[in-house]
Amino acid sequence: MQVGSLKTKADENGIAIIGFDRDTPAKQKIIVVTRKGESFSKTLNIKSREFGVQRIDGLPPSQVSKFSDKALIRIRASSARKKTGFASRQKAMGFTDGFVLPVEGTKTSDFGNQRILNGVPKRPHYGVDIAAPLGTPIYAPADGVISLADNDLYFEGAMVLIDHGQGLISMYLHMSDIIVESGQSVKRGDKIGAVGAKGRATGPHLCWRLKWRNRNLDPELLTKWPRND
Repeated sequence: MQVGSLKTKADENGIAIIGFDRDTPAKQKIIVVTRKGESFSKTLNIKSREFGVQRIDGLPPSQVSKFSDKALIRIRASSARKKTGFASRQKAMGFTDGFVLPVEGTKTSDFGNQRILNGVPKRPHYGVDIAAPLGTPIYAPADGVISLADNDLYFEGAMVLIDHGQGLISMYLHMSDIIVESGQSVKRGDKIGAVGAKGRATGPHLCWRLKWRNRNLDPELLTKWPRND
């Protein structure tokens, strides 16, 4: 199967997941090739969506734009470790039963909002922020394998990545505690850590993110899937 420039394979039952990011064009062509070599295509119409603007002030300048040489070294090291976690490609199919919310709290930011930090325009926010008291348990929203459990990332603070199969990886940022390890299998509802405020954060909350083969997706959409209609 080919989605734009990305190629992926269905499992033995013909199940595959595909994802479209924030700025995907309105029409996307999907090409499917069967085991017999037969091919067919379909053009999908992507529903348009409005995104807001969110201003956050009071962040330390060292977390926004004034990076010291020491900070830049940490940022590069953090990026390298994250890249390893995102490269995970488990054969698991943990997404097929849909997702549940990973934490109880109050949603304070939607996926895709344009961020302005300390008055400086930044990239869109590719997560859903859920505010909760420090130490509130965070749970795996679906089955998967831990591809990264890191307590010392520059922007994210303490972060966990869960590989749910076929390149679908969920992310949990700013945690105060991590109780899982890389390579560990988790089931939906297993505790993976606790809410914190580490990294670039102004207070305790979970930033919940989702990637499919490096495309940023809205994790809330998988809480509404599979649909019965």
